[in-house]
Amino acid sequence: MTGPTQRTTPASTAEARAAEAQEAEQRLAEQQEAGRVGGGRPAWSPLPRRAGLKPSASPLFSLRTPISAASRWTLAALSFAIPFLAWVVLSISGAVDSTFLPSPAAVLEAGVDMASTGELFDDLWTTTQRVLEGFGLAVLVSVPLGILMGSFTAGQAFFEPLIGLLRYLPASAFIPLLIIWLGLGEPSKIAILFIGTVFFNTLMTADVVRGVPDALIDVSYTLGARRGEVLRKIVVPHSLPGMIDAIRVNAAAAWNFVVVAELINSSAGLGYRIVRAQRFLQTDKIFAVLVVIGIAGLAIDVLLRLLRTRVGKWAA
Repeated sequence: MTGPTQRTTPASTAEARAAEAQEAEQRLAEQQEAGRVGGGRPAWSPLPRRAGLKPSASPLFSLRTPISAASRWTLAALSFAIPFLAWVVLSISGAVDSTFLPSPAAVLEAGVDMASTGELFDDLWTTTQRVLEGFGLAVLVSVPLGILMGSFTAGQAFFEPLIGLLRYLPASAFIPLLIIWLGLGEPSKIAILFIGTVFFNTLMTADVVRGVPDALIDVSYTLGARRGEVLRKIVVPHSLPGMIDAIRVNAAAAWNFVVVAELINSSAGLGYRIVRAQRFLQTDKIFAVLVVIGIAGLAIDVLLRLLRTRVGKWAA
């Protein structure tokens, strides 16, 4: 006699089909991941096995790891000390003729001589005044224009093509035209500083304004704020730290352009003093003036940093 016939119930058949379907789906997924189905992208090669990452011995070589205040000040001091020591070594060793590279002592002596006669301070004030007037006028024009371009799509569409074109025109190329239009006096010098900085500061301000989150603007409208209130209480305060950063960057450009501006029939100014010293190969005076320009620019940068920290503590 044969044993009892094994019957297949509908439930067991359904379970078997479900298991087969699950296995087929799993095989298909594995094939797709391997890049063998449908001509897909080849699979990435497996990463090599590595030992566990060891923590760095010093935070100085770790990505975005805070360092102590002592380390920060030490590195800042080294950034000045290393170039200065290289300057001293080159001047003492005689590797470079003193006519082309005066010693730090000679530069200090030349700076003291110009300061004792008062010409250094007069030139510094004249140059600073030109920077304040030319770059200050550029800020007064570029900040509102940048807010307009960054806040309204229509403003961006109207102004950005022209400003994007004009920013590639070198300010020095306008010197002949400015002399014809404005003469050889102060207006032409102020105009060079204005042309050299206004377009870049406008575009940088517009980029900062466009970075205001849309959620803040939408919430303001939801709470009943009007367009002017959103601009005044949301857009401008949120963008203010970034605007100051843009001014910091372009202030350095203004100090570069002021030397070019003072080549136009100037009788005073740090740029004029450099050109005058160049005529007589007084490189010690040239270096002294360059040091003064660097110190003045650094002082302005520090003041703008402090202003940014003061008005935008939340963005620091």
